[in-house]
Amino acid sequence: MSDGNAPGWDAIDGALQRIYEKPTQWHLGTKHPWSLGGPDPLDGISFYPRTDPVPHWHVIGYGMSELYEKESENPEVSGWGFEFTFRLARTPGQEESPPRWPAVLLQSLGRYVFDSGNVFAPGHTMGVGGALGGDDSGSQITAITFTEDPEMGTIATPNGRVSFLQAVGLTRDEYEAAKGGRAPELMRALAPWMPLGVTDIGRGSLLHRLPGAP
Repeated sequence: MSDGNAPGWDAIDGALQRIYEKPTQWHLGTKHPWSLGGPDPLDGISFYPRTDPVPHWHVIGYGMSELYEKESENPEVSGWGFEFTFRLARTPGQEESPPRWPAVLLQSLGRYVFDSGNVFAPGHTMGVGGALGGDDSGSQITAITFTEDPEMGTIATPNGRVSFLQAVGLTRDEYEAAKGGRAPELMRALAPWMPLGVTDIGRGSLLHRLPGAP
């Protein structure tokens, strides 16, 4: 999707081609990018429809790493060193195109990093100030944790290393259980009900399913 002058972008597309046979038709570009004074740090966000292991949208952002020329001083790391991803459960046959709010989520996360200088890493958690999908969605998913995207992993690009950091939705009690560095352990325990870390905004808490839960 780049114009040939974006080696970092091309490297991300190359990583996606190892999973998907062809580019997606659902891509949102940013008309007024951050580098030109715009409000959105990500230059683009792609949505790939999936049917396995459960139906979902695989959402990938472009812009936390150096997509174009190398500007940072560290040759080993591209930009912030990661790109955001997200996986949202979908209903095949009823959902012909992806919702826009995951793109808003990824842009908000990117804006936080660019504004604050604070970076995210696997195991970090945060509340999102409301329900994912909007307060009118009625969702109980009100927080996120971060994991390494299980399919994208980490890649080498001409501008340095890029890891793919996946945001995963949590209910309030799951969020409380994940605090204090316990998020990786919790995610391993919840994996049977959240394959690939897919976020289902219609679900309730899964804590009662864990061994030893009341």
